[in-house]
Amino acid sequence: MSATKVLISKLSLRNIRGGLLLAAFLAGSNLASASNSDPTGSNPIGSESIGITTSEIDSDSDSAADDSTKVLVQESGEELAELKAQQEELARRIDLVAGELERIELGKVAPEANQSRYGMGPAASKIYNTLEGLSIGGYGELIYQNFRNSRSSEADFLRGVLYVGYKFNDKWLLNTEIEIEHVDEIFLEFAYLDYLARPEFNARIGLLLIPMGFVNELHEPTTFFSVKRPMIETVIMPSTWRENGVGVFGSVGPLSYKSYVVAGFDGQDFAAGGLRGGRQKGARSKADDFAFVTRLDYSPQPGMLFGGSFYYGNAGQDTQFEQASTAIVELPSVRTQIAEAHIQLEAKGARFRGLVVQADLGDTAELNNALELTGAASVGKELQGGYLELGYDVMSAINPASGQSVSPFVRWESYDTQADVADGFLSDPKNDVQITTYGVAWQPLPNVILKADYQNVNNGAHNGVNQFNLGMGYIF
Repeated sequence: MSATKVLISKLSLRNIRGGLLLAAFLAGSNLASASNSDPTGSNPIGSESIGITTSEIDSDSDSAADDSTKVLVQESGEELAELKAQQEELARRIDLVAGELERIELGKVAPEANQSRYGMGPAASKIYNTLEGLSIGGYGELIYQNFRNSRSSEADFLRGVLYVGYKFNDKWLLNTEIEIEHVDEIFLEFAYLDYLARPEFNARIGLLLIPMGFVNELHEPTTFFSVKRPMIETVIMPSTWRENGVGVFGSVGPLSYKSYVVAGFDGQDFAAGGLRGGRQKGARSKADDFAFVTRLDYSPQPGMLFGGSFYYGNAGQDTQFEQASTAIVELPSVRTQIAEAHIQLEAKGARFRGLVVQADLGDTAELNNALELTGAASVGKELQGGYLELGYDVMSAINPASGQSVSPFVRWESYDTQADVADGFLSDPKNDVQITTYGVAWQPLPNVILKADYQNVNNGAHNGVNQFNLGMGYIF
């Protein structure tokens, strides 16, 4: 752009300079013609009769030429200044157009992470807001935990996530999440193909997030107040819970649904503390037993959500293994059934969430025997829990135009991973847990969040460990 300006300026100056020389040449030619027409210097119209000498005419001609030249130079200077101003304005407009084109092109790859689609987080939903081609987004979490006992405090960059999506056309798209946990562990959290037929009915296949609860799909740090995810959505609905499968999803008016068939749990890794170990994560998943999961949500108006989900399948996977006694055993079917219900209400800066869940396992006596678990170390046949959470954005009342949010909150949760056990086994009172979390979440920008909270942890064994947490999160 600067080279073009210099070239135009040089051409303009050359034109002006040439015009001045031409004017001077023409003036000189006229004077010469006048002199050559009367070699004697006589005045054809009678210069003597009007009292004007040839020298006076020459003097007046020179003066007029000088005045004409001055006027021409002045006018040329004004035109040059005007031309420069026009060039500068043109350059400014071209820069604006170039910037807008760059923003549009970048927007195709990186639209704003400000809208949740199909129950996914805002950053994970960017591919749905992309016109075509590539989409890039992500999020990250850094947490600090100070335990109120002899356990060492811990600072952990918990997650660094990159979303990469590609929209092939208005029907087909790919969406993926690549996650680095604790700096040195890499996982593929989800990777699926969508066929978007129409709002009421769409298809999905790949490594899928199980659509249960709040956090498993909506787990970006700006979507929940606390530093850590609710424990119920960690031990009973073990977020981030994903599995290979296929399914359909869509919405009809205020109703939305998802229904998948996925590879089931691996019951060999169930434990007294919950179902988390049974996740297969899509990595060479055992697929002799499949599971069905369906979710239904009802949103009659913005800020109001009622819903629930149901999971059913076996977790035995026809697994055979060798016990410590060298005996070869096969896991029983281990029927696994999980049901949950949830509610979210938002109004005037306040947000309320509530969730209840119950899991029922079959064949737990046979499972414990096969796994050689005895007494209170047994896998429970019933797991249950729930939580209530209330937060309020004080900035919505103090300065709603600030673009910030400051949300004090409190969450009470209770769960028991051995609410009931098979005959002949015991429950461990430490697995009957109540946690009250008090904290505040500050968002200086919609895509950035800073958190602080304190957790009061109690259990049936009276040895719960309280902790203070700090967190930082971002999405893009």
